[in-house]
Amino acid sequence: MEIDHIRALLNGGTASGYDFYERRPGAYQLIIPILHEDGDMVDIYLRESPRGDGYVRVCDFGMTLMRLSYTYDVNTDARQRIFDSILINNGVSNDHGDLYLDASVSGLNEGILQFAGCVQKVCNMRYWGREIVRSEFYENLGHYVTSELAGFEPKADLSPIVDYPVNVDWSLQHSNRQFYVFGVRGNEKAKNVAIALLEFEKAQLLFISLVVHEDIEELGRRERTYLTRNADAQYPVLGDFQERAIGDIRRLAGVESRGR
Repeated sequence: MEIDHIRALLNGGTASGYDFYERRPGAYQLIIPILHEDGDMVDIYLRESPRGDGYVRVCDFGMTLMRLSYTYDVNTDARQRIFDSILINNGVSNDHGDLYLDASVSGLNEGILQFAGCVQKVCNMRYWGREIVRSEFYENLGHYVTSELAGFEPKADLSPIVDYPVNVDWSLQHSNRQFYVFGVRGNEKAKNVAIALLEFEKAQLLFISLVVHEDIEELGRRERTYLTRNADAQYPVLGDFQERAIGDIRRLAGVESRGR
């Protein structure tokens, strides 16, 4: 890679102000006025591309994921999918933590800006933390049911009443007893589940209801009251269900469910 030629090429157009610092033999840190929100410069390096002459590898030597790890971990399937989608949508690859793209020399400036934008999006994943965790609630509930509760013959999206608009998220079986598991995130789902429980009772269905909340404290007072009146067991957060579900199912299967 002819670094002097690259320097002249970049500084000859709209990229005026770029500079380079050789960090290791053949690897040049790009000094560029693109910053993270805390004022730190985005880490971008240029090196020889395996694609040969006419290409330059734009990479970060793992600095982006290291920076992200200080405040946020890509440690769940949902977060990994979002991370992967950011890379794919920006044409960036990941080699064991080293993010990179191979840009043509003629399109190097555009490649650098494309890469910098991707790095900034990855670093901002931590701000999506709450929504990502929230979006994982039903996925994590399903994973727990299908893995840890597999012995209870879980079935998804059961429709106890034909053409009724609310399905049971998961049904379980134990000692000839049927359990209906509902994940509840937000007031609208809470109201729908409370009404569904009443309709199932009117239809004289035999079941024991287990309501798993994303966070019961976030529900309105009326919604919490409706569910308390109609559910056999409630779990304020998913962690409670994960800790107690197996024991509760076995215990509840030994007695008649409340009100039935």
